[in-house]
Amino acid sequence: MYSNQIYYTAIPIPCKSVSTIEVLGEGIVTAAPDTALVILGAVTEGKELQAIQAENAQVTADIIQSLLDLSIPREHIQTNDYRIEMMYDFPDGKQVFQGYKVTHLLQITIDQIALTGTVVDTAVSHGANTVTSIQFSVSDRKPLENEALSLAVQNARLKAAAIANALGTSISAVPSKVQEVSNSSEPFPIQRTFQSDVMVTPIEPGQLKIFAAVRAWFAQIT
Repeated sequence: MYSNQIYYTAIPIPCKSVSTIEVLGEGIVTAAPDTALVILGAVTEGKELQAIQAENAQVTADIIQSLLDLSIPREHIQTNDYRIEMMYDFPDGKQVFQGYKVTHLLQITIDQIALTGTVVDTAVSHGANTVTSIQFSVSDRKPLENEALSLAVQNARLKAAAIANALGTSISAVPSKVQEVSNSSEPFPIQRTFQSDVMVTPIEPGQLKIFAAVRAWFAQIT
């Protein structure tokens, strides 16, 4: 007796490997900043901790009030750092107590770039004796980041096409894989140059550069 069973045999078909071109694309967009972030404050030193704490508190209060008088919103003024440190000297290798140092730094967000120099000078005239940094940024950064990312993809395609052309081949219209390369950009500090009281310290915001990078893989077509 015969059964109606049918048997299939899988025959391996040789698969031609696809060559790919891997490139790194970069895009940069420049923009004028519209926001400044200033970190400044008061440093007081002395032998008596309570005395220099009180002095520091009074100076800081004066600075804050002067900024409020400039119409800086209170919510744009916040404590960035507050430290109490013991100071020592080491004559002949011996540790000798010198006193205390109290540091109170304020972070001020300024949404009118033109006021940056005035804010710094006003704070200094009311007791601020340290300015640690001035950073510039844009309030709506996402559209600029997306534009830089788009330029990075275009740059990757141009690079891949150039490589393929040199090899006498072409590339696929769409990359097989695209990976954004993370970019950690550090804010740039600006040194404060003290000027006379009769003029506002010139602070130049310049232009910001928004950078993006992608790694892309394009199939090579022969």
